[in-house]
Amino acid sequence: MRRMKSMAHALHQNASAPVAKTGSKPDAKTVTPTELDPRWQAILGRNRALDGSFVFAVRTTGVYCRPSCPSRHANPQNIAFFDTCEDAEKAGYRACRRCTPNAASLAEQHAATVEKACRIIEDAEELPSLASLAASVGMSSFHFHRVFKAATGLTPKAYAAAHRSRRAREQLSRREGSVTEAIYDSGFNSSGRFYATSNAVLGMTPTAYRAGGADTEIKFALAQCSLGAILVAQSAKGICAISLGDDPERLARELQDRFPNANLIGGDAEFEKMVAAVIGFVEAPGLGLDLPLDVRGTAFQQRVWQALREIPAGETASYADIARRIGAPRAVRAVAGACAANAIAVAIPCHRVVRNDGALSGYRWGVERKRTLLQKEARA
Repeated sequence: MRRMKSMAHALHQNASAPVAKTGSKPDAKTVTPTELDPRWQAILGRNRALDGSFVFAVRTTGVYCRPSCPSRHANPQNIAFFDTCEDAEKAGYRACRRCTPNAASLAEQHAATVEKACRIIEDAEELPSLASLAASVGMSSFHFHRVFKAATGLTPKAYAAAHRSRRAREQLSRREGSVTEAIYDSGFNSSGRFYATSNAVLGMTPTAYRAGGADTEIKFALAQCSLGAILVAQSAKGICAISLGDDPERLARELQDRFPNANLIGGDAEFEKMVAAVIGFVEAPGLGLDLPLDVRGTAFQQRVWQALREIPAGETASYADIARRIGAPRAVRAVAGACAANAIAVAIPCHRVVRNDGALSGYRWGVERKRTLLQKEARA
């Protein structure tokens, strides 16, 4: 056996020795089909995000692994891909003991842990302490806090606050019982605590929210720009809507649906100047746009929207980039959801967010408008 290994080693050395020049160029390295497969790049990068989407097997060892396996990379010509662990085992391969591809990945375990904690928070009448939450899922307080924030983009306390705010909106929308009852039923210990944050949560007083924006004055105006019809609306706090579309009447109806009982009035001369500034920014992004905004959303959405406003005109960022910037690298889907929930076009520039490969993804006001905006900014 040792002699065979020595011979093999000698052959390998001879094969890898420099080739004498004969006047012709040596053949380029042959690229294997495995190296052309995008899954191979996931293996080289040990991409945890793709764990569970496929497994790869190594023919020389008879072992199959998950993409993020920390073991030394095998020769690509010895790699076989399978969709599931079952498929790999049917082909005669056994699970790697190091990355345990047939068990839940660490990310999946963390996701299950966070989901359990979220249910505990949502079912509790009062917010459990960080220590009790961590104990209920079998983690230390520090580790649990870090895992929870990485998965949701929020601390457990902020998640609980956002959940209570959502319940408050639901309770107030039912129009049943008093406003005070709705506040307490939402999990707030005192009405004073809720009223202190009601503008950020609702954009108006709880009574006005229950009445569909009654007694709330919103100025709006419709105009035309190179992207089609544009609607700009402003509450007492600031711009609450910038919408784009093909049908101006539909834009007005959508605003009415958001605030069914608000007092919608046409903008005055001063407001018309603000609308002109918005249109000017659409046509010439280099002018910049600095307007007071009435931003209504969850704590997580507001963090995403603030990160969007920090992307310079002419530049783009991926959903993963934004997730990392707000300290929640695993919350890529939640970032995409926050972009989709944005009701203030161009001023909160969700059009500057693209897919990881640079391709354009969905846009609330149409992908072609997104493309046009990015082209304008690139030329500015």
